[in-house]
Amino acid sequence: MTGLTRGRVLLACIDAGGTVPPVLGLAGRLSRRGHDVLVLGDPTVAASAKAAGCSFTPWLTAPALSSVQEQTALIKDLERGTPLAQFRFARDRIIAGPARQFADDVVATVRQHPVDAVLVDAVLAGALIGAEATGYPTAALMANVYLRPAPDRPQFGTGWAPARGVFGRGRDRLVAAAMRRLLATGLPAINSARAAYGLTPIADLYELLDRCARVLIMTSPSFDFVPATLPRNVRYVGPQLEDPDWAETADWGPDGTGPLVLVAMSSVYQAQAEILRRVAQALDRLDVRAVVTTGRAIDSREVPAPGNVRVIRAAPHRQVLTEASVVITHAGHGSVLKALAAGVPLICMPQGRDQKDNTTRVLRLGAGVRISKRASEQQIAAAVRAVLDNPAYTQAAQRFAATLAAEADRYPDATEETENLLTRAHD
Repeated sequence: MTGLTRGRVLLACIDAGGTVPPVLGLAGRLSRRGHDVLVLGDPTVAASAKAAGCSFTPWLTAPALSSVQEQTALIKDLERGTPLAQFRFARDRIIAGPARQFADDVVATVRQHPVDAVLVDAVLAGALIGAEATGYPTAALMANVYLRPAPDRPQFGTGWAPARGVFGRGRDRLVAAAMRRLLATGLPAINSARAAYGLTPIADLYELLDRCARVLIMTSPSFDFVPATLPRNVRYVGPQLEDPDWAETADWGPDGTGPLVLVAMSSVYQAQAEILRRVAQALDRLDVRAVVTTGRAIDSREVPAPGNVRVIRAAPHRQVLTEASVVITHAGHGSVLKALAAGVPLICMPQGRDQKDNTTRVLRLGAGVRISKRASEQQIAAAVRAVLDNPAYTQAAQRFAATLAAEADRYPDATEETENLLTRAHD
């Protein structure tokens, strides 16, 4: 950072569970490098923000989550009904409906706490509008694979692999066009918020990303299906592998002998207790040791454990992975990339959200298998045996771990990209 020793950064985010550790990991690294970082977010994020060395302020008028119970209730409502009903709920409650409130809160916070650059969760359209209104250099953060539709990649959320034929490419175009039409139904609220700050209207929600100095994709380009052509402001900055502060558990080791299995099934509610019970009983059939982490929304007492299985709310996954031989997971992005970075193969049981997309990428690498979320105890046990008995899965995971390490040396990371924004603000 030429001529800049200390910068001031605002990070605006919501508590979407798996997206919080990556963005706060970045915030923590910036803080440790001497920058002042203020996190604007849900009260549920406050303790983690402070643990990362950041200041914290809650959303002022935008809808906010004050407890895990409120988060669980919101997710239950969000994931109820048809996919169209789920989209409408997300549009009205997160993406577009409260856009003016999110924009107002970003602007008001910057007025009270002057900054040099703004980082915004890419799904927060209103916060992106507020950041644009401040005039400060802004980076949109995607704590996942690339979300924006492109002609040569499948629509996010479908779990499809890239199309190989005319039919598949036509399918992808139709689905992408349908998604754009759905997103367009949120434009009146978005453009109303923009007009309040004298900003020109947009015709496509993704134009908000084009107004940012940077869009930082927090995954590996070798993991993702990278479009043939990326907008000039988009950068892949590699996976952010930090564990959440609340996962620091000193005593996580299970009893018994045999290979270690880590079961990682989400930090937010996804009705995963019944699946975890089946997984725990399946592992009782095998000569293995296992650590089952339930996340904050599930009481570990809801998952009875046999003697070779330890069930706890959380554990430091990066530490557990140094000993693990296989990971059973819902295939959230953070869990998948941590396992791959450690060279550990996966058994993916996707339940929704981005999990089918991540599973498809794991299968492309040859670093794991997919089984149904409804798989029986016998089927789960058979999948564990298959991965443990076939070294090809571990070898593929280890090859990709080497790829991730090489990428980390080759490309600027999210910290460097943010510091470039801070330098720009002072030029």
